[in-house]
Amino acid sequence: MAHFHVDDNNTEDDAPSVSRTYAWIVFALTFGLLISDYMSRQVLNAVFPLLKGEWALTDTQLGLLSGIVALMVGLLTFPLSLLADRFGRVRSLTIMAVLWSLATLGCAVAENYEQMFIARFLVGVGEAAYGSVGIAVVVSVFPRSMRATLSAAFISGGMFGSVLGMATGGILAEHFGWRWAFAGMATFGLMLAILYPIIVRESRIAPKRVVTAASKAADKVSRPLRTLYSSRSVLSAYVGSGLQLFVGGTVIVWMPSFLNRYYGMATDRAGAVASIIVLCSGIGMVLCGILSDRMCRNRPDRKISLCIAYCLGSCALLSLAFALPFGIPQLVLICVGMLIAAGTSGPAGAMVANLTHYKVHGTAFATLTLANNLLGLATGPLITGKVSDMIGLDKAFQLVPLISIASAAVFLYAKRHYHNDMDRLKNNGVDETATEALVEIQP
Repeated sequence: MAHFHVDDNNTEDDAPSVSRTYAWIVFALTFGLLISDYMSRQVLNAVFPLLKGEWALTDTQLGLLSGIVALMVGLLTFPLSLLADRFGRVRSLTIMAVLWSLATLGCAVAENYEQMFIARFLVGVGEAAYGSVGIAVVVSVFPRSMRATLSAAFISGGMFGSVLGMATGGILAEHFGWRWAFAGMATFGLMLAILYPIIVRESRIAPKRVVTAASKAADKVSRPLRTLYSSRSVLSAYVGSGLQLFVGGTVIVWMPSFLNRYYGMATDRAGAVASIIVLCSGIGMVLCGILSDRMCRNRPDRKISLCIAYCLGSCALLSLAFALPFGIPQLVLICVGMLIAAGTSGPAGAMVANLTHYKVHGTAFATLTLANNLLGLATGPLITGKVSDMIGLDKAFQLVPLISIASAAVFLYAKRHYHNDMDRLKNNGVDETATEALVEIQP
């Protein structure tokens, strides 16, 4: 059975000691749990219309059911990731998957809004650190030279899981009732959670590590933790990214309800159409990231200009789309707008990596995740639900893209200070080239 070889980018001590086949099995199972994660998270969006009708819920209440998961993910990602490093990553991932699956099953048997809220809260707790811990497991069994590809592929699982969650959930809800939509997601997650620790063993996936080079480099930098917040540019990256995800996250959450109310689509068809829009967002995220890397290889500051362009472009396209009469042209333009709505994710991550010391990149990305969830993914659906209760969801959607203007303004502020901030970091021993490359392997 073939083993991965040690190449120029992979030292002997850092090389994986597992076979190629076993490494891909680990990837498949970890990727499968990531898909389960997002299926359990997004299935709720597909059954919004049914819950609203059965329990007489307001849009504010529905938005809170969605936002509480993102809020818990944002608040708990960093502390739970630290616990996982100490407790054991495989064991931690298994516990996470069991928790979010059982909590999703709790959604299926909830008798009222309060019980559903508690179950969704627990879904968020279970899913909080899966992304960061899961990618750590994946990269530990592959050569360093493959980490960028694997990271990109792993992160894309979130979009695929969202698509499957809304589409499959809509079909199950339409034919068997909304409770079976949650039960189906829970069953899938529990099956993988049982299988995962049987096949993936902590002792097999942990490669040997060396820290001599890291220690020497760290000696050049005083207080690397301060780079998390010491520059105006990095603070702007956090805020700008979070504000822009307000737009994309809101459209994803409320689109099934929008299609149900204004297009008269049943839950299965609304979920399927909404999943296409989510898929456009995922594809756009990857394409915008590729464009950013190719255009900004020698000029990292151009990434900020692209962020501004993505913000203003999505604002124009989505504003026009939601101003159009209901119909195919509107849906097509929404898809086009969503192609670039999440395009800031890659460049914003690169900014964070450039502007913080590599030794604290894990904490930096946890901070970015916190900003994304608190400013965007959790806040967007809730505020939009409140506005929808007052003026209607169609009118609320017309206002949502305007948040992108605020995001563009924040990135413009970052651009004005970026070079000065980078010069200050270089003087403290942070190498721009190294941090630029490391963003591609961070979870």
